[in-house]
Amino acid sequence: MLTQQGRVHAVGPKGRGVHRTIGDAVRAAAPGDTVLIAPGRYAEAVTLGRGVRLMAEHGARSVVLAAPAGAGPALTVEGPDCAAHDLVLEGADPGAPVVSVAPAAGLLMSGCLARGGRIEVRGAEEHTAGEAPEDEDLRDPAGPSPAAAVLLRDCRLEGARLAAVHLSGAAAARIEDTVVTAVDGTGLVLSGTARLDAVRLRLDGVSGSGIRLRGRARLRLDDSVVHHAGRTGLLLEDGSRVSADDTRIDAAGEAGVHVTGSAQADLVNCRITQTGASGLVVRDDGGLVARGCTVVNATANGLLVTDAARAEMTDCRLDRSGYSAIHLGGSATAKLSDCRVRESAEHGVHLTGAARVELTDCGIAEVTMDGVTVAEQSAATLTGCRISAGGTGVRVASPVGSHAEHCTVTGTGHTGVEVAEGAKATLEGNRIVRTGAAGIVVDSRADATVTGGSVEDCAGCGIVVWTGARPTVTGLRIERPAKNGIYLAEGASGTFTSCDVVRTGFPALHVAAKADPVFRRCRVRDSAEAIGVVDGAAPVFDDCSLGDGAPPQATASQPSVSGPPAGSAASAASAGEAHEKEEPEEHLDDLLGELGQLVGLDGVKRDVGSLVKLMQTVRRREEAGLPAPPLSRHLVFAGNPGTGKTTVARLYGRLLKALNLLRRGHLVEVDRSALVGEYVGHTGPKTTAAFNRALGGVLFIDEAYSLVPAGGGTDFGLEAVATLVKLMEDHRDDVVVIVAGYPADMVRFIESNPGLSSRFNRTLLFEDYDADELVAIVEHQAREHLYELTEAARAELARLFERMPRGPGFGNGRWARQAFQEMTERQAQRVAELEDPTPELLMCIEVEDLPRLAGTS
Repeated sequence: MLTQQGRVHAVGPKGRGVHRTIGDAVRAAAPGDTVLIAPGRYAEAVTLGRGVRLMAEHGARSVVLAAPAGAGPALTVEGPDCAAHDLVLEGADPGAPVVSVAPAAGLLMSGCLARGGRIEVRGAEEHTAGEAPEDEDLRDPAGPSPAAAVLLRDCRLEGARLAAVHLSGAAAARIEDTVVTAVDGTGLVLSGTARLDAVRLRLDGVSGSGIRLRGRARLRLDDSVVHHAGRTGLLLEDGSRVSADDTRIDAAGEAGVHVTGSAQADLVNCRITQTGASGLVVRDDGGLVARGCTVVNATANGLLVTDAARAEMTDCRLDRSGYSAIHLGGSATAKLSDCRVRESAEHGVHLTGAARVELTDCGIAEVTMDGVTVAEQSAATLTGCRISAGGTGVRVASPVGSHAEHCTVTGTGHTGVEVAEGAKATLEGNRIVRTGAAGIVVDSRADATVTGGSVEDCAGCGIVVWTGARPTVTGLRIERPAKNGIYLAEGASGTFTSCDVVRTGFPALHVAAKADPVFRRCRVRDSAEAIGVVDGAAPVFDDCSLGDGAPPQATASQPSVSGPPAGSAASAASAGEAHEKEEPEEHLDDLLGELGQLVGLDGVKRDVGSLVKLMQTVRRREEAGLPAPPLSRHLVFAGNPGTGKTTVARLYGRLLKALNLLRRGHLVEVDRSALVGEYVGHTGPKTTAAFNRALGGVLFIDEAYSLVPAGGGTDFGLEAVATLVKLMEDHRDDVVVIVAGYPADMVRFIESNPGLSSRFNRTLLFEDYDADELVAIVEHQAREHLYELTEAARAELARLFERMPRGPGFGNGRWARQAFQEMTERQAQRVAELEDPTPELLMCIEVEDLPRLAGTS
């Protein structure tokens, strides 16, 4: 049969003039002819050496071309202008090609299913002089463009191993409306100078990377999806390049997009979600440009740029990152404009090494730690940014020099802006509002210049200048700080020009001993007290207006560093809050003395003493408006029963109360039964209720390991743990949680949840009591109840405790108390037989009164 497009050669099991095999029909066909194939399964390997079309007569993949074992690909293409329509191409070896296209050959595949092998397109090793330019689209291989070697349209590729499509050399291809799935390896591999245009491509369920580019390969992706890649969604190596538009990369096992070598990725309106590592990774000399992109739920960073790599992002969002949303290291550089960062588990932006970042009109909100932190030799330039964070808004700890201009820092958990020890920063026209501690902190030997801007409604001082720092501050307005407006620590200095301090809670200007700041044309208004100058300070006031405060030449008499002087209006106002409590004040020394009187526990006493010293420093820094150093007050008490864990927990709460680190310091003791419900929806409210009772004090969870099933699995205890972790984060400064239990079980408990391991990083080990310590506990009980042990009874009791078996159920102090109770009962039976016992006899415990403890002889 002859058509306008050439002769038709029929293939089928019967019929006059019908070829029995596809190979016979192909050999009989001339260029431009069509091989029309009847439905059925054809076990043969076909080679197209000239422009022939293979077509299923009844369409809809009714023809299966299956390569016999050892015969090579089901379809080999060696000539130009070849085509295959509506066929099923089946390979014998999933790791080998099912379709092989030779250099200079051309193939159009439409409506085909290729399974059990890859499509391999081999191009020439180098481009010819007549190649299409890089910015030209790849088109139908039947057309005149020699660059278009393969076109896949409306196809499905499945069941391959190693790769589903491999383009090498100078191969060129275009893929439209095609699905690649169930690949034990990489979805698409491009190497050499291969080029691929892919439109509406869907990769789903590959064990390796979704798409991998090597050499100088080029890829264009449009309106495509890479879903459930076992490794990286899109991997670029060497000098490859990808341009992706409107593409989604979901649930990659590693990074969403990983750029290495000198590769370059250009992403427009792409969405990267649920990655097993970082969303976007750029390393080596790689580059990334992203516009209008979104990165959501990355297990690690939203954007990670290291080595000498560079990234540029415009109008992008990075939400819910497991690590810092943006991390730069090495000598990496990044420019971000009009981007949004939200809900990262660590920092919003974290710079290390010699990295550089420029942030313009960006927003950072709801991050757990600092909004922007600049460490080591890195530097940041921030312009017009809006930042809120659980920690510090902007923390500069690099001496290189960072700059923040016309930014707003609001609602931070700690300091608004901190220039750390030895660091350098310039701040110009920034607004800092409602911070949890000081507005601005200039640490020891820091180099800071502050020009214009304001600090408003901060919970600490407006600006704190620490020992050895000499900032230059001009035109700063400080309004309504809870403490001092400007606080200079001992030995601090600096120049303050044309600054306004309004409505402070403590003296507006506090100058500690050996501090020698210069105040020029500064104004203080509506403050309870204008200045507080400690003896030995040497401030200079030049043309300042201090409202109703003391004249500039006067020296205030030893104002309180932690609060306003007695008798002031602010003092009276704060006294109403500070003394609103039910329990009388306890002195720290008395509580430490009480701790020291406990029997045994030498290691625990040392650990608690060290904690107290550390927390004293924390309190002093907070009183100065400085952020607290990293410190978890939550503790693990590991030890056998009866070793004094509850007693020490109760003392710990009272110690924190005495340090003003807890409001009440009371102890709420619970176990699994008080936290875990009996039905769905019961555990959360039950745990929350127990937690709320402990607010302002200590929540002591005995046998906490019982919340986590020993053999894995799930129960309501895990819900209680998750609820506790969230509540501890929400009320981090208003409660201390102590978890207690056997040492080995507590290790398992802490490792069961990442939120526990990050919050419980200090363990106090409660050793078993030795025999002498158990005797001391008994004697303590005896003194409290007006009993006395004879020397003989004391010696025999010590021998009794030494012989006592110390298995897993050993009760320590509990056994000592039980022994004392039995001794008093036996003594009462003995004394009851006496006619007229004296007071001495009623108090005396003899050898015969000692208990007969189980397991001793």
